[in-house]
Amino acid sequence: MTGRSDISGLVDEIRRLAAERGAVILAHNYQRPEVQDVADFVGDSLGLSRQAAGTDAEVIVFAGVHFMAETAKILAPDKTVLMPEPAAGCPMADMITAEQAMAFKAEHPGVPLVTYVNSSAEVKAVSEVCCTSANAPEVVRSLGVERVLFAPDRNLAAWVAAQVPEVEIIPWDGFCPTHDRVQVEAVEEAAREHPDAEVLVHPECRPEVVALADAVLSTSGMLRHAVASDAEEFVVVTEEGLMHGLEKAAPGKRFFGVCPPMLCPSMKLTTLEKVCDCLLQMSGEVRVPDDVRARAHAAVERMIAIG
Repeated sequence: MTGRSDISGLVDEIRRLAAERGAVILAHNYQRPEVQDVADFVGDSLGLSRQAAGTDAEVIVFAGVHFMAETAKILAPDKTVLMPEPAAGCPMADMITAEQAMAFKAEHPGVPLVTYVNSSAEVKAVSEVCCTSANAPEVVRSLGVERVLFAPDRNLAAWVAAQVPEVEIIPWDGFCPTHDRVQVEAVEEAAREHPDAEVLVHPECRPEVVALADAVLSTSGMLRHAVASDAEEFVVVTEEGLMHGLEKAAPGKRFFGVCPPMLCPSMKLTTLEKVCDCLLQMSGEVRVPDDVRARAHAAVERMIAIG
């Protein structure tokens, strides 16, 4: 177990190495608290994508999962993108391949494919546009069509369908294991234990869980909502790593999860030691083939332009 003095020493070494390498450190909201704290920027997929696209740094160290680092490389091909833990993948992203996405499109000729950013570069490359949980309804509306294909998250697709009823959403049958396993009973129990709390739910949860929410929000949306809300207590139905950011963003307010805790094993693979080693050795470089990158870039840029 890493002690406080060890953490302090690692943080100092990471910051020294980052300065020496000309590196910026990006961390997702679900990362370990100490990894979030050492990062230059912490955010959700869309926010970190924007940071990757706009950074002047020569090196991007991405504390997240593989599709996120790939997205950074898609947007910043001239940068060196490193992952402290290259084995950190996303089960949902693995639920659809480029070949499956092409077959999905072939079954519905002429219907555009909207792909959640939680997907591989190869799948992005065969998509018309990407989206995040923060902007998925706006992305779908922007296409101005009657039907869209949506991959890979069936739960996010269901939520988007409810927000944009004028568009038929045809979903792929994928899901986030961490969010999908949450049961109605767990949320109801947390709400009973904290009757004054607002219930905030991520749209990757099942529709019956989403129906219990006072607000359905992405991680960035939850952070903004917690700051702006008059409520003092919140039941937070998303991966537990967000609690750290919520407590920093809204000090004095109280945040409660559900039981069992929502934990993404992949997000917790990155440690301070691995961030330090990554910078020291310049290891874990993420590459995307040029032809794939060019095609995926168009879909990701459309997502960013929509906001």
